[in-house]
Amino acid sequence: MTDALDPADMREQYRTLELSATDLAPEPIGQFARWFKETASNPAIHEPNAMIVSTATPEGRPSSRTVLLKHYDEAGFVFFTNYESRKGEELAANPYASLLFPWHPLARQVIVNGRAVRVGRDETVAYFRTRPHGSQLGAWASPQSRVIDSRADLLARYAELSARYPDHEQVPVPPSWGGIRVIPETVEFWQGHENRLHDRLRYVHDPDGSWRVERLAP
Repeated sequence: MTDALDPADMREQYRTLELSATDLAPEPIGQFARWFKETASNPAIHEPNAMIVSTATPEGRPSSRTVLLKHYDEAGFVFFTNYESRKGEELAANPYASLLFPWHPLARQVIVNGRAVRVGRDETVAYFRTRPHGSQLGAWASPQSRVIDSRADLLARYAELSARYPDHEQVPVPPSWGGIRVIPETVEFWQGHENRLHDRLRYVHDPDGSWRVERLAP
């Protein structure tokens, strides 16, 4: 392993403005909207809506993957998936998830923890209709997270579906495919600083429905 890079020598000094509680919006969605707008306008960040979704089995065995945020509002953060995928099955058995937005060029992260619920079928259908035709076919072609024999088999399945539903034909929504909404219980805004003295401000949803902000040590 003489050619191996040593990650211990990789360091970055973050130089950003201080983030204080007085800078924040009254509730986390408003603050997320501010940061998301700034992130989306930064050409250094590819796919600003990419987020790492972590789920776990009832026994506590975690798994993570990158998915795309497709909607957010006061009700929560929405992504779409095959309900029979690993994350879909884990969320059905243990309906809690963590979302991480890793906006490294800005030395920022947003971490959302909360309860996961399926969105209504009407919302799923409405979003599915906005997807490119090929992506609609892909939702049918892929038995997500299942072992398959080869990529050739996957492409053959796609070709079969493409012949069945050419561009002018409406593709039905797969019954096992739909949206997941993560209803936030905590939302942390992380801002990197020099000497690892980062700002970590976390909104916590209290039982009375209000949000309070607490500062975490880095």
